[in-house]
Amino acid sequence: MFTGFKYTLYTAFILLPLLGMSQEIPKANLVQQGPLLVPTGFASKAIIEDLGKARHIVATPEGNLYVKLAKPVDGKGTLFIQQENGKAKVTNGFGDYGGTGIHLSDQYLYTSSNEDVYRYKLNALHEVIDTNAPEKIIEGLIDRGQHNSKSLTMDNEGNIYVNIGAYSNSCQIKDRQRGSMGMPNCPILDSAGGIWKFRADKLEQGYGDGQRFGTGLRNVMGLDWNNKTNELFVMQHGRDQLHGVFPDQYTEKQSAELPAECMYVIEQGDNAGWPYIYYDGFQKKKLLAPEYGGDGKKEVKDKYIDPVAVYSAHLAPNALLFYTGDQFPEKYKNGAFIAFHGSWNRAPEPQAGYFVAFQPFKDGRPNGEWEIFADGFSGSPENTAKGRADHRPCGLAQGPDGSLYIADDVKGTIYKITYTK
Repeated sequence: MFTGFKYTLYTAFILLPLLGMSQEIPKANLVQQGPLLVPTGFASKAIIEDLGKARHIVATPEGNLYVKLAKPVDGKGTLFIQQENGKAKVTNGFGDYGGTGIHLSDQYLYTSSNEDVYRYKLNALHEVIDTNAPEKIIEGLIDRGQHNSKSLTMDNEGNIYVNIGAYSNSCQIKDRQRGSMGMPNCPILDSAGGIWKFRADKLEQGYGDGQRFGTGLRNVMGLDWNNKTNELFVMQHGRDQLHGVFPDQYTEKQSAELPAECMYVIEQGDNAGWPYIYYDGFQKKKLLAPEYGGDGKKEVKDKYIDPVAVYSAHLAPNALLFYTGDQFPEKYKNGAFIAFHGSWNRAPEPQAGYFVAFQPFKDGRPNGEWEIFADGFSGSPENTAKGRADHRPCGLAQGPDGSLYIADDVKGTIYKITYTK
């Protein structure tokens, strides 16, 4: 566990907003309070370590945590962490499958593998009654190794939304191969590359029992239901390798800075355009993808929805959480926290990300510049630039007292951020 390193954020991260604001944000004014850099008045603490590859997390009304592991540890893919007298410890583990998705309702805990979604009945204290008796509510979802995590969220009408990522970078005939064109009428979209909607109270559902709620989404790791607006918000991982696949059309620098990572509001039947388009945050336009005849200039104005906010390329938004608590200052109320897992493909530019950001909202939509809220996960600026992070933020949860929890999927640390001022 790293502790005590201090540095000032050394570069301005790029914001490419839709609202005409500055394309750059100022250096974040963060201070070292605990293991992380956070705004003045906040404090961070690592409440538990070495859990395994901790992905998404949820907090119970009693202040305990459920953590989904990408890979089971000692045969346990979901961990139950109890907190008492300022100390956290694992008191239970269950489910012999790895995965990412986890969601808590009053009566059930929902978890996902990379192919299926399960639910566990809870008691009045939101503890799983029988860890050996999960019910499979969704089965047989596409898992071909690439973008295969199944993230989850629910609305208030008993529907569960599942990301089914595209098992491709850009639907080429030969995936990620130089010069290979896109497959006509991309067949991947029939079963992946979108958000599917299922009932949370029906067992053994397959594709035929669900609805393709939104399509044209390459991969959505972070999604959350906004209870204030009653809408589904998602964060898309943008495509890779514009230069690697079409070197005559894109420079290495352009490939490092394009396309934008996008936040969308998804309604039934929406199409965000993957693989046919990508969003260029510098031009503030939807552009035709090179695999489908684009040249970095051809604009696509209609047919596909616009993002509601855009962010720097390749930061990998792995979690989205609307903050509804009362502990943090008023500016955070109903805004969104985003866990940026960090890049691997911004060369020759330095790698970036490895932080949790905050996006202000007003009247149910992003409003104003986003800011880095928690940093220092990587261990040092040099680690960040090289893409060799000690820790990488992956999951977010809000505690009953309004604290923010962050899961790290490198070393399995869970952080807690509180407002102390």
